[in-house]
Amino acid sequence: MLATGALLLQFGAADTSDFWVDGLMAWWRQVRASVGRIRRLVIYLDNGPHNAGTRTQFLKRMIAFADWSGLEVRLVYYPPYHSKYNPIERCWSSLEQKWGGALLNGLKVILQQALRMTWAGQHPTVRRLHGDYPPGVRLSKKEMKPYEARLERSAALPKYDITIKPRQSNGG
Repeated sequence: MLATGALLLQFGAADTSDFWVDGLMAWWRQVRASVGRIRRLVIYLDNGPHNAGTRTQFLKRMIAFADWSGLEVRLVYYPPYHSKYNPIERCWSSLEQKWGGALLNGLKVILQQALRMTWAGQHPTVRRLHGDYPPGVRLSKKEMKPYEARLERSAALPKYDITIKPRQSNGG
């Protein structure tokens, strides 16, 4: 979002680690031609249940994203109870105001309401992300070991600052 000034809202049937990374991949496909030759992507996160720095499936998929895209990815987490400093929270506030108490009883209604909002004077791109996203996918400690070896955790803040360097780029 910050790289381009544009807002992409993606909705789907389930909020899981896989959904998050599939959404990131869809976003990267959309913006990569317009952002030049960036080599590093910094992602600010709230340490939620599906994107935490300890969430094995999320970290596994983020490593795959880094390798696929060729980008170095830095995950920076806001500490608990500090999400108010995350710029995306202002976006959610704007979205909630546009919903204006509407009954969000289906994905079609949610998509229509999201299209009504503006962010930085522009309407967002709103999409439905299709896919099967079973909840609770986790790796065992043994399965996670090779992935953990790929993570460069900050010595000072190992849970809140993680860098992933790509192995190779295949053009994403």
